[in-house]
Amino acid sequence: MDKIIVEGGVPLRGTVAVSGAKNAALPALAASLLAEGDHVLHNVPDLADVRTLGRILRHMGCVVERGEGRTVHLRVPAALNAEAPYDLVRTMRASVVVLGPLLARFGRARVSLPGGCAIGARPIDQHLKVLGAMGAEITIEHGYVEAKVPRGRLRGAEFVFDLQTVTGTENALMAAVLADGETVLRNCAREPEVADLAAALNGMGARIEGGGRAEIRVHGVSSLRPMRHAVISDRIEAGTLLVAGALTRGDVVVQGCEPDHMAALLEKLREAGAVLELVPGGLRVRGEGRPKPISLRTAPHPGFPTDMQAQMMVLAAVADGSSVITETIFENRYMHVLELRRLGAEITVDGKTALVKGVPRLSGAPVMASDLRASAALVLAGLDASGQTEVQRVYHLDRGYERLEEKLAPLGARIRRVSA
Repeated sequence: MDKIIVEGGVPLRGTVAVSGAKNAALPALAASLLAEGDHVLHNVPDLADVRTLGRILRHMGCVVERGEGRTVHLRVPAALNAEAPYDLVRTMRASVVVLGPLLARFGRARVSLPGGCAIGARPIDQHLKVLGAMGAEITIEHGYVEAKVPRGRLRGAEFVFDLQTVTGTENALMAAVLADGETVLRNCAREPEVADLAAALNGMGARIEGGGRAEIRVHGVSSLRPMRHAVISDRIEAGTLLVAGALTRGDVVVQGCEPDHMAALLEKLREAGAVLELVPGGLRVRGEGRPKPISLRTAPHPGFPTDMQAQMMVLAAVADGSSVITETIFENRYMHVLELRRLGAEITVDGKTALVKGVPRLSGAPVMASDLRASAALVLAGLDASGQTEVQRVYHLDRGYERLEEKLAPLGARIRRVSA
């Protein structure tokens, strides 16, 4: 098992490129199941979760090959095994996105209940409710979702999500594109990754209106053509790199990011005292002195993303004053707090709220990652801490960041990966 070792105290300087978004690549890969033939997907990051979904698609009978750069070629057969087994699904919750396309095209699916990071229950009841509204018969037996469409094709329906769910919205979209009639979805997730999936599906011949908005209308079509699509850049990786530049009092250009996708985060970075500047193809960030204290509350997009809460907590941990952070999305997303305390952070948690009293400097120590974004936060903390920080269990990091240490090192970070 690998670990990452960081020697802190070096301001980061230079230019770094953002990879494609994991949370856009995964549903796009699943959407290939909707059409027989050869699909080409560009800007796909080489991540553990992407490789896991590739293994799931191969298990079903697809051919999945990575070409030059970040291009993935998929060959989807006319018939396939409509099952996603536990041994593959257990490590990644997002694998549930195969459920919608399997039901839409083949009228049946057997998908293991998903696993993933230990940051909360994250149930899939909204997925099952919307598919049930479209005519699917669903049971849960022996840890598997068993679903079928008794009348051949799903039918259009009107459905209001009880709460905004990204993968639930994506599953509903992929199911609706081949359903009979019109589907109207309300209280949809508005994340850029949902809009990107809608664009990919429309490129395949779907008729989707309002992707990325609270109400989405889908006019079902009889068939789709193979996908040709480029995945959007990863706004969470971009945000992590921007925080790294501000945290280390550096001067970093993050290329390939989409500022419009990160408005809430950029506002909080400015509140913390970071200097942000639009440059051709990206954003420049400069950190000047200790960060200022902040107040933030996570919320569905376009609010502040929960996936950036841990990273911003590191910035708050060395701020000149006290910050208040409220987590509203996941009930267990303060698991990184204990590890940040090991580095000298002064953080008190009361229910959903964390009070962060800034200290002048963190101090390096061995720490252990509990989930994907916590692992990134601990790497960031190590960049600023005095002495050496060892981040263990970085397999979490590899689920969502494409060789993060190789992106930070050219900026001046003293960081390396070693086998533990």
